[in-house]
Amino acid sequence: MERPLTQHITFPPLEIRQYEAIGGYQAVRKAVRHMQPQEVTALVKESNMKGRGGAGFSTGMKWSFVPMDVPGPKYLVANADEMEPGTFKDRWLLEGNPHQLLEGMIVAAYAIQATEAFVFLRWAYKDAAIAVRKAIAEAYDAGYLGKDILGTGYSLEMHLHTGVGRYMCGEETALLNSLEGKRATPRAKPPFPQVSGLFGKPTIVNNVETLSFIPHIVNKGADWFKSLSRTADGGTKIYGVSGRVNKPGAWELPMGITMRELMEDYAGGMKNGFGFRGVLPGGASTDFLIEKHMDITLDFAGVAAAGSRLGTGTMVVLDDQTCPVGFVHNLEHFFAQESCGFCTPCREGLPWTEKLLWAIEQGRGRNEDLELLLRHTEWLGPGNTFCALAPGAMEPLQSALKYFRDDFERHIREHRCPYHDPVPAAPASAHLHHTHHL
Repeated sequence: MERPLTQHITFPPLEIRQYEAIGGYQAVRKAVRHMQPQEVTALVKESNMKGRGGAGFSTGMKWSFVPMDVPGPKYLVANADEMEPGTFKDRWLLEGNPHQLLEGMIVAAYAIQATEAFVFLRWAYKDAAIAVRKAIAEAYDAGYLGKDILGTGYSLEMHLHTGVGRYMCGEETALLNSLEGKRATPRAKPPFPQVSGLFGKPTIVNNVETLSFIPHIVNKGADWFKSLSRTADGGTKIYGVSGRVNKPGAWELPMGITMRELMEDYAGGMKNGFGFRGVLPGGASTDFLIEKHMDITLDFAGVAAAGSRLGTGTMVVLDDQTCPVGFVHNLEHFFAQESCGFCTPCREGLPWTEKLLWAIEQGRGRNEDLELLLRHTEWLGPGNTFCALAPGAMEPLQSALKYFRDDFERHIREHRCPYHDPVPAAPASAHLHHTHHL
């Protein structure tokens, strides 16, 4: 089994001469010396590479939307903010092989003829910041960045930008606002960033895992990339599992393995004394899947057919000794805190949802609260908010109400959380609960 993304991960990471010794920066040499920018884009499009940040959109198609005949600067941004709860795959790549990311960024920037590139890094990734900063300096010294790269006339400047820890920056236009020094709120679309992005110029934002794959596609071709996968979605994927399993972690595996293989063969199954209730397959903003879904393929189509999303491919497991109501309340508390407050349904709806869940968790819930929660999953669903934050927040809630409704009803019927004894104390915010039942 080939593991192109992770085979050269080391801690500390390879220095540039070591990276070159294993074939590093050959994709840059090949692209800027022997390929036209449009050829690079066509190759990535042919590979059927889909973005690994969560949306699963065709990477080559995204690049092809950049107008190549527009004068002035263009930008490339690596989204390394990785704020999705339960997700840690990009951190592994950033800390373990930063030159692989930089090489992918240089090739991608060349394909769209960007003149400036940014790594937008999560504030908490201190070790990654050190690794990326050092790699950028080494790449400048070796002539892979700066003016007249490898004597080809192509020039690219690259910067490390550390964010301030806002989940909202996972939305690419909010990220661009933040990069411009503004409040991280999403922009109206169209125009899309490929046409009018950073500082109003054409901009591509790609995920770290996505960009790290680019050198391998340029070196080995589209057919090789497709051959790595078990399904129509090409390549390998970094999958992760967290929760009460025997071996939580992350693994690079063929795209399209089954959830059962990931859970049992790699994560080692559930810990002794704990049973499986469900899983968020792609981070916190995806719908729960349950036992009957164990044999689905973990690719974009397979997870969608089961009613959820592949997302980041990093699973969060719910065990049978963790309260589903408390589990979902914790997620909605996070999403309510991370709402940018720009649109009313998200700003008002998420805190209301969180308070309803907290009241149920405390044993103060009412039967009609379940109907209210269901209505929120519609009011805050796709098409009713300015961006995807609130719809994403509704995914674990709507699926928990579907698969774990008995738990919600038991909380209400018994006026307590059956998973906790004694009942937890109420936060000050919970006293507002009944004021919202208007």
